[in-house]
Amino acid sequence: MSIFSKIGVILIMFAVGLETDIKQLKNTGLASILIALAGVAVPLLLGFLISLPFGSIGLGIDNVYQCIFIGTILTATSVAITVSVLKEMGKVSTKLGTTIVSAAVIDDVVGIVVLSIVTSLAKSSTAEAANGFEAFKSTIYGTIIMIVAFFIIAVLLGWGLSKLFKWMEDKWPNTHRLPVFSLVVCFVYSWAAEEIFGVADITGAFLAGVVLATAHRSRDYIDRRVSVGSYMLFSPIFFANIGISYITFSGVSGSIILFAVLAVLMGLIGKIIGCGAVAKGFGYSWRESAIAGVGMMARGEVALIVTQTVIDAETLGEHALGSEFMLMTVLLILISSILTPILLKVLYKKDLPLQNGPAQSTGGGTEESLPQEEAPQQNV
Repeated sequence: MSIFSKIGVILIMFAVGLETDIKQLKNTGLASILIALAGVAVPLLLGFLISLPFGSIGLGIDNVYQCIFIGTILTATSVAITVSVLKEMGKVSTKLGTTIVSAAVIDDVVGIVVLSIVTSLAKSSTAEAANGFEAFKSTIYGTIIMIVAFFIIAVLLGWGLSKLFKWMEDKWPNTHRLPVFSLVVCFVYSWAAEEIFGVADITGAFLAGVVLATAHRSRDYIDRRVSVGSYMLFSPIFFANIGISYITFSGVSGSIILFAVLAVLMGLIGKIIGCGAVAKGFGYSWRESAIAGVGMMARGEVALIVTQTVIDAETLGEHALGSEFMLMTVLLILISSILTPILLKVLYKKDLPLQNGPAQSTGGGTEESLPQEEAPQQNV
């Protein structure tokens, strides 16, 4: 189950990368980028700060990496939940909706980069060098060089792979060799990231998906074919393994529960304040800024994967978090997944069409009203 679960993690992150639209990110504008950066920085800082007083549960000033890991877990955003709610309300293609979706995608990218940097530094501080190369990677400067080298090589190699896949989709459109070769790229990227560069394997899988997402005509075909094996077997085993291996109440104390509740609050507040403040700075109204913050609040499978990564004692050694902290992530996912659709619908209430009338104006001027004939599809 552990092996199948690991494959499930890699395939999930590969699918997330495949669904990343590079062209949309290029055209997203400064607002989405800064909202995403705030959505990472503020929860990361809040998570770190609230961890400092909890030295009794393995955090505190003497366990700085563990405190940073808590903040890193709080940075993740679920693009799928936000997009589905915005689509239901007919707001995904508006100016604000596009900004939120783009920021959510960038948020995940930045969050994964932060995770890679922190885990690499943590591993380097506990690594026992076996040879010259391992000794080099175990140093702080060596770790930073390897991280930078990985992203440079991954991007350069990805440019060539993108050309190759575009040629393949012209020569063999919608054939099985496309998803087969894409899986080869996925697993090679994952292996190289972990074993050669000391970067998290999920980062390699994500970048492999981003690389192949540039082959636009075959991207959806590859995603559908790869996703079948993922959601039929490997992904369910991953989630089941999370429940079996990490959801336990044996080591849960009152301090753990208190900390989990505080972390969930900081995770929710951090997104709303950080992303909402930046949106307000770009001229959105108070209500629209609140929508931007709430839209970035949902968490999903990426938060689970990040938590599993920092709990993995085999790679992080003494810096790994205890499995009891998975309770925090599960609570964060459940609460944010319930609150996000509810709050978005409340905030968008005045913009939604009446049951027997045309859609009302947003009043703020930054959202475009949709044609009246589309209104029946938007009723909530």
